[in-house]
This record gives sequence, C-alpha cells and structure tokens, in this order.
Amino acid sequence: MSRPRNRRRRPADRAPESRRFAIGWHMGWSVAVAGATLALTASGRLGQGPELTALTLGAAAGLVGGLLSAFTAGAARTLAILVWTFAAASACQLTGGVLGPLAAWALAPLAAAAAFRKADVLPLGAAASVGAAGLGVLGAVLGPKPVLDADAGAWLSLLSLATVALGLGAGLVSLAGVSRREGRERSDLEHQLIQLLESQPQLLLGVQPGGRILESFGHRPGGFERGLADGNLLDFITPADRTAVEEALQRALSEGDAETGFTPLGDLHGRCEITIRRASNLRLVAAIRDARAQFNRERDLEQARASAEQQNAGKSRFLANMSHELRTPLNAIMGFSDIMRQRLFGPMPDRYVEYAELIHESGAHLLELINDVLDMSKIEAERFELARDMFDARDAVSAVLRLMRGQADRAGVSLRGVLPPEALEADADRRAIKQIALNLISNALKFTPRGGAVTVTVQGVGEVLELIVTDTGVGISAEDLDRLGRPFEQAGDASQKAAGAGLGLSLVRAFAKLHGGEMTIESALGEGTTVLVRMPVLQAPPAPAFEPHPAPANDVKVKA
Repeated sequence: MSRPRNRRRRPADRAPESRRFAIGWHMGWSVAVAGATLALTASGRLGQGPELTALTLGAAAGLVGGLLSAFTAGAARTLAILVWTFAAASACQLTGGVLGPLAAWALAPLAAAAAFRKADVLPLGAAASVGAAGLGVLGAVLGPKPVLDADAGAWLSLLSLATVALGLGAGLVSLAGVSRREGRERSDLEHQLIQLLESQPQLLLGVQPGGRILESFGHRPGGFERGLADGNLLDFITPADRTAVEEALQRALSEGDAETGFTPLGDLHGRCEITIRRASNLRLVAAIRDARAQFNRERDLEQARASAEQQNAGKSRFLANMSHELRTPLNAIMGFSDIMRQRLFGPMPDRYVEYAELIHESGAHLLELINDVLDMSKIEAERFELARDMFDARDAVSAVLRLMRGQADRAGVSLRGVLPPEALEADADRRAIKQIALNLISNALKFTPRGGAVTVTVQGVGEVLELIVTDTGVGISAEDLDRLGRPFEQAGDASQKAAGAGLGLSLVRAFAKLHGGEMTIESALGEGTTVLVRMPVLQAPPAPAFEPHPAPANDVKVKA
C-alpha cells in the first residue's frame, strides 16, 4: 500500500536529518576517544608518548569531521574523508602500523563515509581506508618499532576495534535504512506514475522504428481492445492507412516527431490521431487518441460548408437569371414612360405626364438596383471579368461628375471635383471605374444635408490611382463603420436605408479588389466621411530619354 502523498519526504527534506546524524556520529566518536584517553591517562596506563598523540589525532578528526558535516556541499564531505585518512594513517604510524593496536582505525574513513548516509561517498571512503592501511603496512615494515606498554596496547586495541565496529556499524545500518526508505518511495512513485499513465485519456506506446510495440499505457480507443504486448502497431491499422503511419514512424525517427491520422482495423467507423516522438535511435514514443468525435465534427462542417457554397452559388445564379429576366420588361417600361413624358405622339394631360415621370424615375431606380445585384452575383460566383483597356481616368470621373451634378443641385449640395492637369493613363475596366465613382458620390450626396459639400479628388501616386470622396455629411457611427462594405449592409436612419439596397460600397470594395486595390473608410458622427480607393492601375511614367553629349572636335584637346 503506497504512502499518502503528503507524507512522502523528498531527498531535499531529508538533508537536515542526514546532517544531524553525521554531526552526532562525529561528535560521538570524538567524545568516545577523548573519554577513553582521559580514563587511560588517569589510571596511569597511558603516558605522554606517541600513543597520546595518536589518540589526540583520532579525537581531532572527529571534531573536524563534525564541523564539515554541517555543510551540504559534496566538497565538504570529501574534505572530511581526507582528514580522516590523514588522522587514521598517522595514528597507525605512531603506534606501529598495521601491527600496532590502532590498526583498526584504517577503516575509520570508510566508517565516516557511511555516517554521511550518501551511497556515492562510500567508494571514496573505501579507497581512503585502503590507502590508510597501505601506509600502515609501510610503517610496520620500514618505520621504527615503537615500544608500547603491553597493558596500554591491549586497551588501545580494544578502543580502536570498538570505535570502528560501532561507528561503521551505525553508519551502515543508517545508510541501509535510508536506502530501503528511498527504495520504497521510488516504488510508490513508480506505482503512482503507472496508475497515472493507465488513467490518462490517450494510449501511450513505446515502439521500435518498425512498429513493434514494447509497452502500452492508458485508455485504448476502439479497435485496440485485443492484446498489444509484443504486437506490431501496423497490425491494428487498416491497409489503406498503413503507409501513412509507416512514413510517420520513419519521419519521427529522422526529424524527431511526426503526426498523422488513421482508421483502426478493429473499428472501421472510428478515427484515431497518432503523435510520434523520437526517444532514441532504437525507440519511439507514440500517443494515440480517439478522434472519432472531432473527425465527425469536421466531416459535418465540411458537408455544411459545401452545402452552403452550393446554396450560395444557386442563389447567385438565381439572382443573375432573375436580374436578366427583369431588365427586359423594365427597359420597355422605361422606354414607353420616356415617350409619354416627352409627349412624342401628341399632348397629354399634366397629371398623366407627372405619372409618366414617376414611372420613369422608379424604373431607373429599379434598374440601378438590378444592375447592382447582377454585378454582385457575378462577383460572388467569380464570373465577373474585367474589360481592361487604356483610358484617361480623369475622363471617367469627369463623366460621373457631370451625371451627378443635377442630383447634387436638387439636393442643395455643392459637388466639386479636384483633378490633376496631366493625364492619368490607366489600364483598368472603364465601366468599373465609373461605377466606383458613381456609387461613392451617390452615397456622399445621400448622407450630406442641404448646404453641405462633396469633394471628389483624383490623383496618381506612382502606379497607384487614388480616388478620394469626402463629404461634410452626418458621418457614420463606429458600429456601422465595421459593417459597411459587406453586401446588403447599410448605415443611417430608416429613410436613408430605404434609398438603396446596401450594395454600393460592397461593389466599390469588390471592384477595387478585382483591380488589386483596396477601399478604406474614415468617418465619425457629425464630422463627415472620407472614402479612399487605391488601385495599382496607372502606367509608370516613361523614363527620360538619354541624350549623349556631342563628341569633342578633333582640334579640341581634353586634359586628363
């Protein structure tokens, strides 16, 4: 049974405990050696000879090691073991080497290493003990033989054996306890990780580059219910999708990652997405998720999009056909009403003339709307073709200004054109340019009250033709400004919206886009409106002809 999550102690949490144990171990060693030294001295068994110096070194090594144990850095532990090595080797040398009573202290560096409760320090402690023992052997063979009291030698042997046995035993037991606890915690962590992997919503696989499955974790989507152990990933995929998955495996091996979709062999109505990452040159990690719902949504959206496009195309064809069918009787209505209002076949009562005038105006307005709908339908159906030719853009705009002059006068609005003196040769659709100017000026007049002004500016900036229409009208609100330019979107009050179908600005934007240009609108309520149309349709001005300077005459000398 795993321990509660909040009771697990990480290595960083156990560091103070390990430091306290190491400090206590070293202090215990020093106290034991110092107490034994005082007891032997007080009993007269220990004199002022090399034995006392050896015991002093042993006690001092414990004190220094305890001080260094207070630091967590690995260098402090290494230095402490070196101090123990020096002290143990010196004590052995002073008391006769490995044949002396303190020969067991050669194991003191190993015991100190175990006291730190760090497995990575044990090899250094063992090597240091071997080094101290080697120095003891050299001391016993080459060094002078110290004369020790037999009774004192026995007590010193007992002290060295007891301190090393107890110290090494305590250190190893504590280290073993720490190792067992860390092992249990690792086992608990692995168990929890496995539970987490098994409960996550995707199927995680460890696979070889050829597709052989090494291990699996997590939720198995439809088609993967049967055993995966030692199987091949490609065996669970329909033949039509195996090539794509094989390519994804190779791409992940060479590039680091890959992703593709497939249909499981055991669920032909299902759909899965697989993401593959390279773990090593011989191992890949794959995550498979059930993408049936997403696939169905995308399929439904695609079908809805295709249906909407089909319906929109049908609508455009219907509007185009209806517009064409309506224009024929409408032209007849306008023609007959024009004959009547001009009294070409004799006099008529004034009331009938007025009616004929109203019929002609209504027919002209309806014809204008039909033409707009027809143009927009062709543009949306991508069947509108520009009839490009070379002409002076000033002429097209001037013609529109003359046409709209009467409407401006009736509305009490000043209409002014600002055109450059030089020609603006444009490669564009003449009718489209006129339609742009006509729609912009008509909109400006509609939104400008009596006494206002509309200014039309035409200019060339390099190869770009700029048509700017500015009015001093009521302006456009921010929310209306965001909508304008889309088909059938209008701004203003009910009376202003009733004057059109909301196709004027959308046609302007569409015609500008067909010429590779754009339309921008700047406006604010009560401050008027400015519409700018920019189209790259002007011819580049011809480069000035190069006229070489006349060559100097033969009798003219040119100095270098």
